Amino acid sequence: MKTTTKIKTLLVLAISAFFSNVSSAQDTAASNYDQGFRLGVGANVGYAVNDPYKLAVGGDVRLQYDLSQKYSLTLTTGYTNLFVSKGDAFPGETEGKDLGFIPAKAGFKAFVLGDSFYVMGEAGAAFAVSNGYHQTSLLLSPSIGYATKYVDVSVHYEHYNDFRKMNNGLADGRGVGQIGVRLAYGFKL
Repeated sequence: MKTTTKIKTLLVLAISAFFSNVSSAQDTAASNYDQGFRLGVGANVGYAVNDPYKLAVGGDVRLQYDLSQKYSLTLTTGYTNLFVSKGDAFPGETEGKDLGFIPAKAGFKAFVLGDSFYVMGEAGAAFAVSNGYHQTSLLLSPSIGYATKYVDVSVHYEHYNDFRKMNNGLADGRGVGQIGVRLAYGFKL
């Protein structure tokens, strides 16, 4: 056997042994972590950043599947209402109408500082269901939060791409946003 062939064979064996050890270590770590589902029930309150809406109040249910200690997938739904201030209305309307909708979001959560602080991104749809609104909007929502075994507190921004907004008393297009706080109680299923 030539020297180069021997070196290549040894190199292949060394790489194989290395990946075998890495794979074995990961299997041991994963088997020590109990993957599974969690359910969270939350209350949300926020401030709508676009007129004519002001206050945002809602409730939600979040199903979370833990992929590992650091990463989770989420599905969230519930009900949110954007309240219109008295006297605010879109042009051509005599009084403002609140906007109530059902959000349906899928997301990814990553714990960044230990196992308590996280960042999360969600995307989905918001289905308007109140006061004659029959519209569906794209919904995007980044958030940061703190979670313990049972409590989850987060700050989020939600953007509803297709809902109407006003600017200086004129209906100037689409895109309503809100900044909110979520307080939830969660548990393993």
